Amino acid sequence: MTTEQKALITATVPVLRENGVLLTKYFYNRMFTHHPELKNLFNMGNQKSGKQQTALALAVLAYAENIADPMVLLPVVDRIGHKHVSLDIRPEQYQIVGRHLIASIQEVLGEAATPAIVDAWSAAYQQLASLMSGHEATLYQHKAATESGWTGWRPFIVQRKVAESNEITSFYLYPADGGNVTTHLPGQFISLRTFLPELKLNQSRQYSISSEPNDEYYRISVKRELGHQLDTNGMISNRLHDHVNVNDKVEITSPSGNFTLANDLDTPVTLISGGVGLTPLLSMLQSLIKNDHQHPITWLHGCRSENVHAFKQHVEDIAAEYPNFSHYTFYNDPTDANRAAGIFPGYLDIAAIPQLDLDLNGHYFVCGPAVFITKQYEDLIAAGVNKDRIYFEEFGPQVLSLN
Repeated sequence: MTTEQKALITATVPVLRENGVLLTKYFYNRMFTHHPELKNLFNMGNQKSGKQQTALALAVLAYAENIADPMVLLPVVDRIGHKHVSLDIRPEQYQIVGRHLIASIQEVLGEAATPAIVDAWSAAYQQLASLMSGHEATLYQHKAATESGWTGWRPFIVQRKVAESNEITSFYLYPADGGNVTTHLPGQFISLRTFLPELKLNQSRQYSISSEPNDEYYRISVKRELGHQLDTNGMISNRLHDHVNVNDKVEITSPSGNFTLANDLDTPVTLISGGVGLTPLLSMLQSLIKNDHQHPITWLHGCRSENVHAFKQHVEDIAAEYPNFSHYTFYNDPTDANRAAGIFPGYLDIAAIPQLDLDLNGHYFVCGPAVFITKQYEDLIAAGVNKDRIYFEEFGPQVLSLN
């Protein structure tokens, strides 16, 4: 890009701040009108909720704000790249997106979209597409080169289906071809694709892997969604609960995601989860225990009640066996027996645990709903924890910007 083109992109930042979501909503409507087949690729629940439009608007804004040096966005590029690779997105699809994004800029801005601005954004998009697809090519190559690795969709068999609570059920997935699987990194997720009769579309959703890393199978632990106004994510999860049984086939992609434990982590670790956000942290805990982590491990978990608390006994068994592991639990609605057993009432609040020792040299992994993540992050910062030691995973399109 030329210096003049970068200046034009920077000049559009105020417009993107004001009208970014309006632009991305128009863009998605335009693209799906011309390419309805892409509805099978995009999560239509996130489209309906507006999360995807907001996430794209924030990404475009961040890119425009950093057009002078897009390389500062590499952590964001990596996170988005893992999501794209998990959905088997390929370079040719970037060209479709590019055509409709540039056309949307022209049509939404009208006369304000001068030829110079359109040319600048065309160059900017090609630069961004090259950055993204280049990074994703590296991720695909890594998957293909990893032992038992693969790219794209692979059929798996459900060999076990286990109820973990009133809402959460685990599915043990083994390769249909009888081969092995890539050993995942604790905290990673897989994408699972299924046909939704309600929408007459194939739809995908990411599920964190809750099992200990191994080369035989993946376990995902899925929450049943309640209510009459379910989005696509809820439809997929409920379809697994209601219609997918032992010996049934599903299609998944290989593990992705950068919300992971470092291989050489040599500090105390604190895991903080809300609801079904415990799934990637459970894999982390099991890996730390298996590798005989020599520092204190602490798990803080919050959920509504004992009835929906998945893996409660499993975590208690680990605590009874390993003296360097401690855990604290909050229930929104604890019983007298829960209180007597040491369960804290209300929402998870680190300040409510008098015996909690927050080691400022430790690492903190947070997973749960967006509002939960925001509170825990802010409380940790207020307690003196450096933001570089706090890691979080937001399910769905990334809209939080805390780091």
